[in-house]
Amino acid sequence: MTPRIGPLVDVSWLADRLGSPDVRVVDCRWYLEDPAGGRSAYEAGHIPGARYVPLEPDMTALSGPGRHPLPGMDDFAERLGATGIGDDHAVVAYDDRGGAIASRLWWMMRSLGHRSTAVLDGGWIAWVAQRLPVEIEVPDWPPATLTVSATGRTVDRSELAGKLGDVKLVDARAGERYRGESEPIDPVAGHIPTAVSLPFTGNLDRSHRFLRAEQLQERFAAVGILPTDDVVVYCGSGVTACHDILAIEAAGFPTPALYPGSWSDWSQHGPVAVGPEAGAPI
Repeated sequence: MTPRIGPLVDVSWLADRLGSPDVRVVDCRWYLEDPAGGRSAYEAGHIPGARYVPLEPDMTALSGPGRHPLPGMDDFAERLGATGIGDDHAVVAYDDRGGAIASRLWWMMRSLGHRSTAVLDGGWIAWVAQRLPVEIEVPDWPPATLTVSATGRTVDRSELAGKLGDVKLVDARAGERYRGESEPIDPVAGHIPTAVSLPFTGNLDRSHRFLRAEQLQERFAAVGILPTDDVVVYCGSGVTACHDILAIEAAGFPTPALYPGSWSDWSQHGPVAVGPEAGAPI
């Protein structure tokens, strides 16, 4: 029987289950500054039994709003099924950036209705720190059936524009990007009006593991997020926003909605707020 897991598992849980036919380990290492570097890192060494599923192209559509538009869930499920990930597998995703990319896979798997999906807490860094086994062989998984049985909560730009002031909007980017002091990627700096700043890196402790549930609850309460709020999360391109979504769920709050186009979509149209304050609705 497939174990129910998520949203996080630790390295000891995974180490005890290496080689289990019910578990699929997915390496999601990917770097904005070097998109090909994740595959090179995987080929140099990975958790035994892991397959490589990169953000580009496996978790990204060829076109759509924003820099990393979501693929259709049917296409995504077919792609992963061909890789060997199916309905009967527990899926553990990891990267080496505190779950920044692995959380996107977690969110996408959950969004198509696959409940036994988790991010490896601490990821590759925690695995290596424990001196656990590493290999370079690529496992041969037989094709499997991955069924789409649900639809994840998302909002597009026009829908979000009509909800500003009625939802708790969260920006997962670094604080300097939120305030408009720096914008290394998109042509316009700032944030969506009414958004509060909640950089995804603040969900982690110094060992790159997620904070405890009560610590996360305190963090969210400090920016006015309550369990009763209707929350929408965005980032630069709909990737690290999934880290905040996972953290909010790990804190015991209801799972927020994702704005997939995020700042890379919104900034092309506006309006834009700058500075440390959330700003008024449109």
